[in-house]
Amino acid sequence: MTPLATALSAHPVIAVVRAPRIPDAAALCAALAEGGITWTEFTYTTPNVTDQLRASSAAGWRVGIGTVLTAEQVELGVAAGASFLVTPGCRPEVAAAARDAGVPVVLGALTPTEVAQAVDLGAAAVKIFPARAFGPGYFKDLRGPYPDVPLVASGGVNAGNAADFLAHGALAVCAGTDVVPPDVVAAGDWAEITRRARAFTAACGR
Repeated sequence: MTPLATALSAHPVIAVVRAPRIPDAAALCAALAEGGITWTEFTYTTPNVTDQLRASSAAGWRVGIGTVLTAEQVELGVAAGASFLVTPGCRPEVAAAARDAGVPVVLGALTPTEVAQAVDLGAAAVKIFPARAFGPGYFKDLRGPYPDVPLVASGGVNAGNAADFLAHGALAVCAGTDVVPPDVVAAGDWAEITRRARAFTAACGR
């Protein structure tokens, strides 16, 4: 496995934050970590996201940037402290820029052909998105032709189905609004974020 995949196997939950406002990114990461989630993915759909990345990275948290679509976004994210990159689909331009920057990228895919393309582009892991479209059993199917490809389930994953995705072959899962609802994040209710993170990780058996 790639170094990123090895690290994910030990802590297989990534919190994906999409919020109109993040009052304190470092405090958010701390709240998630207290609940057992040590990977935080901010996204380019959040205003001023590079400021959030910079603040949380400077505080020592393991953070990445998602919804990366261009090489320029790779450069901006890496400069702000992103330690990993995530795309919604196969993006050769992003993969090349990530390789040049020496930062691992998790490329999005859905079909078996796209998984192969992501691997060929050098993905450290492949994000199956939207995972809810086919459900946990789809990961078992993909494990047949791709037994060694680290797969991450994203889109529609919650405390009720996360364990099933992991049991059927996902190396890790992405937790979105189930753990980091935009309104709760914007309100800075870190105790609620910790509660949600703890419940999610417990549901995963962690």
